[in-house]
Amino acid sequence: MRWRDRYGLRRLRGPRIAKFDREANDADIEALIAFAKSRRGVEFYVEPETFATDTTAVAVADDGEWTRRRVGSPAVIGKIARNLALPVYDVQLTGYPARMRAYNERRKREEG
Repeated sequence: MRWRDRYGLRRLRGPRIAKFDREANDADIEALIAFAKSRRGVEFYVEPETFATDTTAVAVADDGEWTRRRVGSPAVIGKIARNLALPVYDVQLTGYPARMRAYNERRKREEG
């Protein structure tokens, strides 16, 4: 494995690359790992690749705080989730957790 493909982004992505979006890189994966390690109860939700965007993952903490990053393929975030012993879900099957929506509503009330 080359040092530039530490998380298997290029190997696990396969031949398909989204046309309008930039590719996932190590900084995206490292941001998800840092988020997961610094918060309690993190779960990953995989969002499918679209014509305009690469495959993304949303990390949602116990309090509903969340972050979204490009991951290249579901296999990449699956590998990261296994290494961190965290659950990973397909957002098309499960939807987003209610705590994420509640967090967004709290943020809106605090800002406005």
